[in-house]
Amino acid sequence: MKFPTTYTLKQIAEILGVEYVGSDDFAVLGMNEIHVVESGDIVFVDHPKYYDKALTCKATTVLINKKVDCPEGKALLISEDPFSDFNKLTQFFKPFEKSVNSIAASAKIGEGTVIQPNVYLGNNVEIGANCLIHANVAIYDGCSIGDNVTIHSGSVLGSDAFYFKNRPEGFDKLKSGGTIVIQNNVEIGAGCTIDKGVTGSTIIGEGTKLDNQVQVGHDTIIGKKCLIAAQCGIAGCVVIEDEVTLWGQVGVTSAIRIGKGAIVLAQTGISKSLAGGKTYFGSPVEEARKKLKQMADVKKIPSILEKLKQQ
Repeated sequence: MKFPTTYTLKQIAEILGVEYVGSDDFAVLGMNEIHVVESGDIVFVDHPKYYDKALTCKATTVLINKKVDCPEGKALLISEDPFSDFNKLTQFFKPFEKSVNSIAASAKIGEGTVIQPNVYLGNNVEIGANCLIHANVAIYDGCSIGDNVTIHSGSVLGSDAFYFKNRPEGFDKLKSGGTIVIQNNVEIGAGCTIDKGVTGSTIIGEGTKLDNQVQVGHDTIIGKKCLIAAQCGIAGCVVIEDEVTLWGQVGVTSAIRIGKGAIVLAQTGISKSLAGGKTYFGSPVEEARKKLKQMADVKKIPSILEKLKQQ
């Protein structure tokens, strides 16, 4: 998330009410999660396990819960609770904006696009040309839809990230200030749910087709010409490269990458990154031929045991 204008380190510290290490006029351009940070961004870290990663990443301002040596060329914001203070910044720069109409006055709809009854378009939604948005679709604030996109009934684009911190009093939610980008020639089936990014964008690449009841988590990037079959569940921060096929009920864990042209057979559980150009199956996932051979071998075990008893 980039700020509307450059802020200084002192201004950000004043918003949060925290100490800082660095010059008053140190430039702060935005805020992002660690996997998408750029120079000028704020990143937060609240666990010693990840201090080194945060302090050496591309972010130039680190919101941290311990006084540490400040790396050269960077600045620190010293916070008792970086998680909550990161939420304060999201609330400050991307506050919730109430809608008063089912199609916001600020929504932009391209030439030739058809919007069926009972569609909700939030503030600053942009939809390209020649799209078809079927009844009862909800598209939250700030989402961007390309040209020639079809979205079937009951789908929701832009819901919050499923991202919580477990505290003694209950789960504390990380606020979502990101958005969704749907590129040209995408089709999204009925009853799909696509979460917006926490600070960046969830992206569905050009020509990709989603079947019914597909879940796509926050900040996930799906490449071009992918096929995602019904009831697949894709967690947050996943990268799916171009021309990948996921068949029905595939589950994908967070923060992994699936290589170009991979095919994943139905009901597979993906818990690790997969190389492209291969076919996969099973849970834990393996190359399909190897996994199917293992399953065939398992069926031989009773007869082997019976022969051993007879010896």
